[in-house]
Amino acid sequence: MQASFGAFARIAARPLVRSLQTSRICHKSWKVVKVNHVAMATLDLEKLTRFYRDTLGLKVSEAVPQKEHGVTTVFVDVGNTKFELLLPLGDKSPIANYLEKNKGGGAHHVCIEVDDIEAAVADLKKKGVRMLADATKIGAHGKPVMFLHPKDCGGVLVELEQV
Repeated sequence: MQASFGAFARIAARPLVRSLQTSRICHKSWKVVKVNHVAMATLDLEKLTRFYRDTLGLKVSEAVPQKEHGVTTVFVDVGNTKFELLLPLGDKSPIANYLEKNKGGGAHHVCIEVDDIEAAVADLKKKGVRMLADATKIGAHGKPVMFLHPKDCGGVLVELEQV
């Protein structure tokens, strides 16, 4: 039984929550599959790991030095995606500059899985999106990755990763 409130009857009957489209974004030669992870840079990896593990009760991986990438990583399982915690390894770490500007750390990049990274990179280049490298490289998950220039992505560093 629906209550009627005179002039407000139509307003009250409208849904208050918008639904989100959940279909995969499809291009002619490649598809966005899902968000793989959100990476956070920190100068205190142990403290941040304790927060997610002990305070929030989430499952965290062991810290893994990734010398070829200049970082130590910890992955946090947050259901259908992950957080990647990043600690710089040395002054030439790709996140050292970010942490110079953001002393407390914070969100560093968003990683999106694609089904064909080479096709995605070629297509995005044609559309004027700049890449931060000339070619894909093997990322922390052992899969090809490419970073997109933040100035072309609304100020957000976006990483594409091959599924």
